[in-house]
Amino acid sequence: MQVVAHRGASHELAEHTLGAYLAAIEAGADGLECDVRLTADGHLVCVHDRDLRRTAQSEGLVSTKNLDELNELDFSSWKHPWKDLDDEAPDTDPELGKVLTMRKLLETVASAGRRIELAIETKHPTRFAGLVERRLAHLLDEFGWTGEDSPIRVMSFSLTALQRMQKLTPKLPLVMLIDKAHHWPVLRQVVDDNWIIGPGIKELHAHPGLGKHLNKAGRRIHVWTVNTDEDLKVCRRYGVEAIITDRPAYMIERIRG
Repeated sequence: MQVVAHRGASHELAEHTLGAYLAAIEAGADGLECDVRLTADGHLVCVHDRDLRRTAQSEGLVSTKNLDELNELDFSSWKHPWKDLDDEAPDTDPELGKVLTMRKLLETVASAGRRIELAIETKHPTRFAGLVERRLAHLLDEFGWTGEDSPIRVMSFSLTALQRMQKLTPKLPLVMLIDKAHHWPVLRQVVDDNWIIGPGIKELHAHPGLGKHLNKAGRRIHVWTVNTDEDLKVCRRYGVEAIITDRPAYMIERIRG
């Protein structure tokens, strides 16, 4: 079972920061997960929320800011707001807590010294619509990561977004994310047979029939966000191929001892 770090080692460190991803790599994560958005000046950045209030304690939308403006913000202090008052807290490099570009994350994966897979979620709706997928496909092509041996897979809750990626990068694996179990009867009629299915763990807990149906149909299953032993038990029950977790070190220990 593959262990994929959800926004990095985000249980301990601020999500989507370089520090969180480096910690996940050091913990031995098989893969990393990130969300990607487009800035006003066309850069892909790893940010989950459309606005900056929660993770950067700032007003405004990611899509209305240039990269230089985002670089002025602190994306890590919200996680540990009292750290400056702790005399025993270790000093950290400020660069590890800045906004993370998709390019920098790809460079980090490329230089890791071992194969690390990267699950990239394109966020929708957005004012840029299909430009997000086109920019992502272009960037992946720069790295030579659009072929069958690529460590990349692309995920989305948007069927249209995945259909775009299928045309742009037909050899990359795609993951149809599902946040409601009752969406699957409709989606299964239009989702490609080769696509991976990505249900949320809460839906598998609440609706066991979803896991049974996916397993019986022989679908590859990647589940988010798996953080407890009970979550892991459910994933094992349904033959889940990959778990996306905030706690990669803990899950690696539970799975591999």
